[in-house]
Amino acid sequence: MSGTSDKISGKIKQVVGKVTNDKELETKGKFEETKGKVESTLKHAVNKMNTTIKGK
Repeated sequence: MSGTSDKISGKIKQVVGKVTNDKELETKGKFEETKGKVESTLKHAVNKMNTTIKGK
């Protein structure tokens, strides 16, 4: 999954877990959302680094 889809599906799992009082699903959702944020940040950093290298 991409970072964005992990963030979205993680958020959905969190909400469903909270509504259904399923702490495990809520925790998995938080983990997945965080994973998506990290993936997005790394992808952005790599793209910026490649742009900087190509610009020199």
